[in-house]
Amino acid sequence: MHDIVQDYYGRQLQHSGDLKTSACCDISQTPTWLKPLLARIHPEVLSRYYGCGLVCPPLLEGRRVLDLGCGSGRDVYALAQLVGARGEVVGVDMTEEQLAVAEQHRGFHAEAFGYANVRFLQGYIERLDELDLEPGSFDVIVSNCVVNLSPDKDAVLRGVHRLLKDGGEFYFSDVYADRRVPEAVRNDPVLYGECLGGALYWNDFLRLAHRGGFTDPRLVTDRPLAITDPELAPRVGNLRFFSATYRLFKLDALETACEDYGQAVIYRGGIPGHAERFVLDKHHDIETGRVFPVCGNTWRMLRETRFAAHFDFIGDFSRHYGLFAGCGGGLPFDAAGNPEGTSACC
Repeated sequence: MHDIVQDYYGRQLQHSGDLKTSACCDISQTPTWLKPLLARIHPEVLSRYYGCGLVCPPLLEGRRVLDLGCGSGRDVYALAQLVGARGEVVGVDMTEEQLAVAEQHRGFHAEAFGYANVRFLQGYIERLDELDLEPGSFDVIVSNCVVNLSPDKDAVLRGVHRLLKDGGEFYFSDVYADRRVPEAVRNDPVLYGECLGGALYWNDFLRLAHRGGFTDPRLVTDRPLAITDPELAPRVGNLRFFSATYRLFKLDALETACEDYGQAVIYRGGIPGHAERFVLDKHHDIETGRVFPVCGNTWRMLRETRFAAHFDFIGDFSRHYGLFAGCGGGLPFDAAGNPEGTSACC
């Protein structure tokens, strides 16, 4: 699979227009704040972008960021502007041709930004322990449509967990399927290179995240993908694919469900670009100045991370009220009890 991916991204694809799906983000949907950052990036780097999402989470000034599968460096050079001169961005990729483009334009970007704060490493994202990267040294790790290409996704998640600081986060976009991908699709070199063959069934991804130490993955955004090549579409049958962005926080002892402790937060504002509201994930859109009830996990995701200084926190963990309303699940028992005369056997 490594050989297939290196060939596809190193030799067959020359620019994003060569892709046969709608995985690449529509430039017309680029948020306003990102456009001036992209305008400072070299055109050749932009032309070789193969991502499927936006992996620029807020509040990165002065932080240390790692980009897994950085390719020619578009996201690295965008993130470099967000972390600023006091921060650092490290890009890792296994494809020599892609890294050659990224390295070729380092001087161009240092001059454009007024500082040099990036470096690139050649290596495999399943073998991060073999690279010159210190455990617990990154505030944020990102990846853009790359984890699906890995033949050992468990190893990727373990490596990410090892490199993140406590309270750090893995913020990444990838391709997911609505069911498990059959062997014929997994073994198709073009479908694999197009990020479809290696896509995880979304529920298997959640299990993978739990095994990797990330108990409560949070879905941020998602969109359906279209297979635009008429020769490829019949090969996938009824499979449906989605581009989705998740954030996974490295926080010990998060609970497996949204438990209610009577807690709430108030967003005070102050995060650049998020004056009126802060969106933690698809289900937590927190309006500035308003008391917002949260479960214990969400409380910790804000209280024990880089976001803490921008919130007021109400409550603690001294009293438990059961499952947080509206978060799925529920009491499995019949509250009315068994009527007389019915069998106790299920």
